[in-house]
Amino acid sequence: MESAVIVDAVRTASGKGKPGGGLSGVHPVDLLATVLAQLVERNGLDPAQVDDVIGGCVTQAGEQSLNITRNAVFAAGFPETVPATTVDRQCGSSQQAAAFAAQGVMAGSYDIVIAAGIESMSRAPMFSSVQGQDAYGSRIIERYPDGLIPQGISAEIVASRWKFDRTALDEFAARSHQRAAAAAASGAFAREIVPVTRPDGTVFAADETVRPTTTVEGLGGLPSAFQGHPAGERFPEIGWSITAGNSSPLTDGASASLIMSESAARRLGARPRARFHSFAVTGDDPILMLTGIIPATRKVLERGGLTIDDIDAYEVNEAFAPVPMAWLNDLAADPARLNPRGGAIALGHPLGASGGRLLSTLLNYLEDTGGRYGLQTMCEGGGMANATIIERL
Repeated sequence: MESAVIVDAVRTASGKGKPGGGLSGVHPVDLLATVLAQLVERNGLDPAQVDDVIGGCVTQAGEQSLNITRNAVFAAGFPETVPATTVDRQCGSSQQAAAFAAQGVMAGSYDIVIAAGIESMSRAPMFSSVQGQDAYGSRIIERYPDGLIPQGISAEIVASRWKFDRTALDEFAARSHQRAAAAAASGAFAREIVPVTRPDGTVFAADETVRPTTTVEGLGGLPSAFQGHPAGERFPEIGWSITAGNSSPLTDGASASLIMSESAARRLGARPRARFHSFAVTGDDPILMLTGIIPATRKVLERGGLTIDDIDAYEVNEAFAPVPMAWLNDLAADPARLNPRGGAIALGHPLGASGGRLLSTLLNYLEDTGGRYGLQTMCEGGGMANATIIERL
């Protein structure tokens, strides 16, 4: 069986996902096309050689509808012969795209494939695909008669059950900004960020969601983001400690990874930077929702024949601060190895693109530090999680 190797992984900088944000003036098709075009250009690859493009996107509505990945392939100037599809594994969509791409290589279906992701939360707001419609139907209500709940309430439940108080959450959030700011200042993101030329001709190339001056004291003054939501009445233990400051911000961004078989990379003279070592995906309680990363990590470690101590760096998506904190607690992992260049609280969470962002940051961190194994895991709506281990070459 062929190994699937990562030749390159890139992302845009993170733009604030609201009108006036750094990428809000860029159509999402054009944003994804930018990373696709620059990925093949910087690797000297003829795009006609790409067997498939698999893109992740959560809000597949409006400007992100009609198989946005195929539209981005056209917009990037790829030959019409290059196919594309768009997948939705909620927040883990582009991580799942990379897993599908790598598994296709390992199965012999692909030689060269691009895994990508896109989310313009300023132009296709979260939940705009629902627009007041019933997304569940009667049979789900029969199974969960009290109803499913928003992720913010799930985050409150996690904070309460793991006994994380507001100060601990804010300390974690401040540390995310501090690490991201230090990484940006050192140039650590330079290899993974590709510039985006906006319609007015200006270039966007730095994460605008990172706040270097963030302090625990400043975060402590922010109000609860979800207090008063009717779903919270079902959980009297909630402490209402989740705020905009210890959650990931709404974000625009895109990402893309070039994945090949080892033989294809050798034939093309491309340098494999890492190989995919093992994969896992799992479902979990849709009410607690955000803790599937814990069983997913245990599953991927077991499949890979590794322990948490074998992993040199972990990228655990910071959808809300209690999520990676609970993961850290239950896995007895090393806090210094967790999101060493900051996480989504600072760097943003452009839903469908976030898995690719984690992969690009993890890959570069392993290369910069000489680490061998890296693990990324992502909580996902509906109580799911992906976990992936890569091995630096």
